[in-house]
Amino acid sequence: MEPMHEDTMLSALKSVAPGTPLRQALEYIIAARTGALIVIGDVVGVDAISNGGFEIGAPFTPQRLFELAKMDGAILLDEGATRIRRANTHLVPDADLPTNETGMRHRTAERVSRQTDALVISVSQRREVVSLYHKGTQLMLEDIDVVLAKANQALQTLQRYRARLDEVSAHLTALEFEDVVTFGEAAVVIQRAEMLRRVAREVHRHVTELGTEGRLVQMQADELTAGVDDDYMMLVRDYLPDGSARKASTAIGKLGALPPDQLLDSAAIAVVLGHSAKTDMEEQRVEPRGYRLLRRIPQLPGTVINRLVERFGTLRALMQASESELDDVDGVGARRAQAISDGLRRMRDRAVL
Repeated sequence: MEPMHEDTMLSALKSVAPGTPLRQALEYIIAARTGALIVIGDVVGVDAISNGGFEIGAPFTPQRLFELAKMDGAILLDEGATRIRRANTHLVPDADLPTNETGMRHRTAERVSRQTDALVISVSQRREVVSLYHKGTQLMLEDIDVVLAKANQALQTLQRYRARLDEVSAHLTALEFEDVVTFGEAAVVIQRAEMLRRVAREVHRHVTELGTEGRLVQMQADELTAGVDDDYMMLVRDYLPDGSARKASTAIGKLGALPPDQLLDSAAIAVVLGHSAKTDMEEQRVEPRGYRLLRRIPQLPGTVINRLVERFGTLRALMQASESELDDVDGVGARRAQAISDGLRRMRDRAVL
């Protein structure tokens, strides 16, 4: 089966993560080896293929769900899994819908998920496996120890990627102050930022699946990704033909969709950013606007950064501007002009090729 859409997958994982009432109910069912078929949401669509059973209409609790799972048939919950609507219900999905499953419970679960918008949970009585289905796609819950091991491994990868991103970013800063940047060198930083974001999403998925067990992993991930998204946005704005925030956001979305092999291709990155697909694009000289470095100056609002770039156009022009010229920009003022001038000079002095 194809994997779930990322947003749907995360939502499903969150609903059954450790610490949630639904996960507690599933653990009761697994421990008792009773098995279960639980359908959440799409009341109209699910009721249309339901037959028999008992009207419950009681608030959801793990204990109630566990007791009802001892009966045959499906248990139907409302959209937010806050109420148990029906139990011991026979589901009759379209038998012509395709399924890759072999067991009756899992075949029904997959077909119901294909025919409705509901999230369907199937708990195997024999294998003690919990499977989530949505729109015909399946996700199997893994043991918490396995997920935690994967999360820690992804966290180590994230740490290595952050160290590498900081390294290439510092090198790009030095090149920018020397005004000798080529597109290939800017593309390396874009590649590394996007790669880090992808690993961060993987860590986030593991954290979601870990629920209350993933707090420490999330704290470490937050520390490792601090400031990356804002820096990434400003970096892309620096090297877009049109440096608007809207165009940069669109470009970042396209970069996020690039396959791994294309992400490592500077020419592919150039096309996404709106540059011509020249064979020698990697060696082309480019000039940053200064968004990324201006953002690193404390207490400098984004609106002022935009006005500065609109006024001077490039980082080189910003570096050459006097405090008086900076002061002339709306929203800067004398004190902020001095802070900008001093801040850029300090960053240039620290940048060593």
